[in-house]
Amino acid sequence: MTECLAALVTGSARGMGRAIALRLASDGFNVALNDIASKKDHLEALRIEIEGLGKKAFVYIADVSNEDEVKAMVGETVEGLGRLDVMVANAGICPGASGLMDTTAEQWDRMFAVNTRGVFLCYKYAAIQMIKQGRGGRIIGACSVAGMRAQGQFCPYSASKFAVRGLTQSAAQELGTHQITVNAYAPGMHHPKNSLHIENMVALKKIGQPKDLASLVSYIASPESHFITGQTISVDGGWYFS
Repeated sequence: MTECLAALVTGSARGMGRAIALRLASDGFNVALNDIASKKDHLEALRIEIEGLGKKAFVYIADVSNEDEVKAMVGETVEGLGRLDVMVANAGICPGASGLMDTTAEQWDRMFAVNTRGVFLCYKYAAIQMIKQGRGGRIIGACSVAGMRAQGQFCPYSASKFAVRGLTQSAAQELGTHQITVNAYAPGMHHPKNSLHIENMVALKKIGQPKDLASLVSYIASPESHFITGQTISVDGGWYFS
């Protein structure tokens, strides 16, 4: 009997992370669910939903900016699910508009702690585990359309997401010999309050849904994507063209 593949999705309590976790479970993965303590109830509800699909799921509360917690989270995932095949470093924050001169050093550090350091730590400990297993793997990170084209009033957020692109490319170079692919997704706006304004900015004249992003992650996580690595792929309806 073939052993079931396992995925870990950070920031999976709501929104895009939740959609990704559900899609991977539908694809046949057992899934480890992560978020911060204040979102535990949402994670537990998601766990029950995934178990209803006939897959294993468990909740692990951790702050992705804390190295000890990320290391333990990966270890507990392997303990609970038997392996780690896909890491989706989805957790991130975007507190709101903040320009260069309005941003405090504390706000800057917090943004990079979660959006960049958090992705780095997830990449690092997933890679260590996948190399140990010797079966390759898929590492996937959260970028943003703001990491593809700078947004003037989102200075720290854009900078933190541009850093994810560089990290993804560098990690892909380093891990390729282990047959571990490293890619990132760059979503545009999903369910924004100013949806009409966003619709007028994108080629498809509509806003995206979390399931649109989850479909891309599903493919990147699959065996069919084995020859794609180091890429940051936009899912934004034609907001940004590379």
